[in-house]
Amino acid sequence: MSNLQAWFATASLRFRIRALKARLRDQRAEFDAIGQHLRPGDIACDIGANKGSFIYWLSRWCRSGRVIAFEPQPELARGLVDVCSAIRLDNVTVEAKAVYSHSGRKDLFVPSGHQPGASLHSAALGTESFVTLSVPLVSLDDYFGERDRVRLLKIDAEGAEFAIMKGAERILRQHAPLLVFECENRHLAPSGDVREVFSYLEGLGYQGSFVCRNRLVPISQFDAAVHQNQHGEWFWKSKDYCNNFIFRHARGAGAAGP
Repeated sequence: MSNLQAWFATASLRFRIRALKARLRDQRAEFDAIGQHLRPGDIACDIGANKGSFIYWLSRWCRSGRVIAFEPQPELARGLVDVCSAIRLDNVTVEAKAVYSHSGRKDLFVPSGHQPGASLHSAALGTESFVTLSVPLVSLDDYFGERDRVRLLKIDAEGAEFAIMKGAERILRQHAPLLVFECENRHLAPSGDVREVFSYLEGLGYQGSFVCRNRLVPISQFDAAVHQNQHGEWFWKSKDYCNNFIFRHARGAGAAGP
């Protein structure tokens, strides 16, 4: 297949359309923060890459650097490898692994017919039926060396985000990457709470915001009873339901992008 044919192949077109929708419509606030933060030569991590809506832009912003996309579902990981090769995103490495607090293996629970909702915690799926896959685990502190200057962690892991951060504590302390992550009480229940995640990050010197109707609001104004109200059958689809957060380290909070 020629470069032109690869560029206009169905999978390639869908990949780029998905990236455009995320950048211009669905996650504008998140992309604005990332674009202002990343510079050429940086290392960015897309944890829970799924179908890759972040990868295209991360690859452009980290030109001459590296993007590591972690996606534990084998089928999705293979698709990302193929499309990144087809459209020459040469600085992207796809790892068919789950990121966690430690390296090893763990069961991944994939909702039947619903790949985006896969989780390492079965409780996050509620009453949904699921398929179980045994997947390799890696902690970011194990994956990266001390000299690898990781500048961004984008995390969408359906309840595993706190474990992922704990497995990256050296990186958080040493390199203070920007954190863009999804976090919900419904995925952390029954034993966890989003406030534990916020407190952990604040203890490491981070300052947080949450995304509300595509605007950034200080984390001090976040109230789970209001912003993650769980009333109604499709409560998580409400425009006022807020589950995306951006945390910057205090020493780099004013850094400008390229």
